[in-house]
Amino acid sequence: MNPQRRRRLLWVLLLVAASGLATALVAMALQRNVAYLYTPAEVLRGDAGSAERFRLGGMVAKGSLKREPGSLVALFTVTDGDADMTVRSDQILPDLFREGQAVVVTGRLQGDRFIAEEVLAKHDETYMPKELADKMGKAHVKHDVPVPAPEVR
Repeated sequence: MNPQRRRRLLWVLLLVAASGLATALVAMALQRNVAYLYTPAEVLRGDAGSAERFRLGGMVAKGSLKREPGSLVALFTVTDGDADMTVRSDQILPDLFREGQAVVVTGRLQGDRFIAEEVLAKHDETYMPKELADKMGKAHVKHDVPVPAPEVR
């Protein structure tokens, strides 16, 4: 093999190795930031497994919001109709956060309590994340809860 071909082959091998390394790094970064959505019943059933960080979705149970005086710490219960899970947040809750509303909370499970890193409340009366709407729809069917007809615009 002459020196010019050897040099080209070396460049091609380096390019393939660099692109493989870049692809592996991007895949690892994306995998670390993935947070799956579970309902309280799925978490208590063990479907969340050993997921370090995940999203918990459901409705904030009426009468469950309690705040610690003099701090930002709030305790509330997220329910999906089948199970309830206590959530602890030490951050400012969104303005639209209230009892009886849909919520998606990102965080970690600590014992039987969910420690929230981020709390997202739905932004109007017609919006709910698709994943959560699908799971809550199954709970409505299971418990024979009437579902309001979607608004046509």
